[in-house]
Amino acid sequence: MENNWKFHHVGVAIRDMDKAIEYYQSLGIGVCGSETLFNSSDIADFKVNGKTPDTIVKLRIRYVQIGPFQLELVQPVEGESPQKEFLNSRGDGINHIAFRVDNLDKETDKLVKKGIKVIFSGKRQTGGFAYFDTRKVGNVIVELMQRRE
Repeated sequence: MENNWKFHHVGVAIRDMDKAIEYYQSLGIGVCGSETLFNSSDIADFKVNGKTPDTIVKLRIRYVQIGPFQLELVQPVEGESPQKEFLNSRGDGINHIAFRVDNLDKETDKLVKKGIKVIFSGKRQTGGFAYFDTRKVGNVIVELMQRRE
């Protein structure tokens, strides 16, 4: 099966962003960029498990750079998200693996036709994202993301 997926990052769900950053910095691992606050009210067509949520979802996000490899640290702040569900069931840890794609809609259609459920998705003017429930093997979610230039 051919695809144009390009590795982008590994997502790590964490309970405490400040402690996580302090820990990685103590190891000499660089934190890149500033923290961003994901706010679902800024996202078009935002869905959790295929439905528009009743409450806003907020996530603190920060990237850690290890050579060419990026970790995306994600701390749930408000609302329901795959990261919050993960933390509640398993504690801190690797939650998802993200890939950039050229055409998010096309790749989403391919996976949905294979019976893979979209569990977290949204669109912005700069692109979009979709998390897929690929936890059947390895208990890791796949995120596909598209950035418009």
